[in-house]
Amino acid sequence: MARRGIREFDGKRMLAAFMKRRLGDSWKYDGNVALISPDTDMESLRKNCPWISKGKLVAKPDQLFGKRGKHGLLLVNSDFDGVKKWIGERMGKPATIGKVSGELTHFLVEPFTPHSEDEEYYVAIKDERECDVIYFSVKGGIFVEENWDKVIKIEVPVLQEASKADILAKISDLKKDKELVAEFIAALHAFYAESGFSYLEINPFTVSGGAIVPLDLVAKVDDAAAFDCRKIWGELEFPPSFGTSMTAEERFVKHLDDQSGASLKLTILNPEGRVWTMVAGGGASVIYADTVCDIGFSKELANYGEYSGDPSKELTYQYAKTILDLMTRKKDPRGKVLLIGGGIANFTDVAATFTGIIQALKEFKDKLIENDVRVFVRRGGPNYKEGLSRMRELGQTLGIPIEVYGPETHMTRIVSLALSEAI
Repeated sequence: MARRGIREFDGKRMLAAFMKRRLGDSWKYDGNVALISPDTDMESLRKNCPWISKGKLVAKPDQLFGKRGKHGLLLVNSDFDGVKKWIGERMGKPATIGKVSGELTHFLVEPFTPHSEDEEYYVAIKDERECDVIYFSVKGGIFVEENWDKVIKIEVPVLQEASKADILAKISDLKKDKELVAEFIAALHAFYAESGFSYLEINPFTVSGGAIVPLDLVAKVDDAAAFDCRKIWGELEFPPSFGTSMTAEERFVKHLDDQSGASLKLTILNPEGRVWTMVAGGGASVIYADTVCDIGFSKELANYGEYSGDPSKELTYQYAKTILDLMTRKKDPRGKVLLIGGGIANFTDVAATFTGIIQALKEFKDKLIENDVRVFVRRGGPNYKEGLSRMRELGQTLGIPIEVYGPETHMTRIVSLALSEAI
């Protein structure tokens, strides 16, 4: 379970579709947004998005950073030719946001909505242990922080829906469009709850011609909700944070993930770290990483990632080979640890996935010995006994220590066992 930032493009696309289903014809915002990348053919875009040539437009980078206006990265009230020129001058160029520098690669284009500053509203939702919290203010936009005392807080208990009546009572200071705004906030909470969000902020939104228009949107989703929310999410991308670039290995694993119905994720945290993980399941990957850090080895944690969704032998082989290659590039005199962990699988064939991992371990036998690698395995699920048996046999023939545990052992027990020997 990891909270992943998404593009404003995807957030608005999902919002428009959900609201249309929930509110019907009373919802006017149609989600006319376009995402422009280095590969975008602008003339094809004009044909595929006819609205883009019919009125004034807004353009801005869509790369998980805010305050774009303050950094001169916001174009408003322009036609399509002006947008093309403006983006062309910035595409692939460096930019510095605060202390972070990166390359501009993705831009959002959408219709321009004329409005005044006193028509900008703020709404945000986040989850807490016992409730979702909705924040609303009539002082939205760039002024929300300096007017935080005017922000209204509405708590919605877990598994309950936001009440339009309760919201109306809370926003009594709103001078106009109360019914419309209250209906929107209530529906927005439903969107938040049903779409796997962990944070959602629209700042600002405005009302134009009797319609709610989201002008700026920031959102994070829980990637563990991918299966349940697949119809709402559609082709949802998790871009890297601005200023970070994917390594060749991360790009390779992303390619494997894109080409498969399974899930394969890899993030390199410290290529010289001594603790490497090969974990099955998004939730388990978080638990293992947290446990490594809790024990005091956060600076030694080399990677974060997971494989799940019953990947094939070939996919797990390629995934394991990528991690082992990274792990064995540079020796550490203290040795290294590989945690092959996971919970109790529901449908993933443990023996089949272990076959791919075992193939990679055999291929890297000499390098694993050279790097003094110790392997700790814990797994349960379909065919787990066969998979664990193969791992034990491998430990007897490979020449490296491999300790193997089944579901009778607590999931993170191998972390403490491994790291007690790594001190």
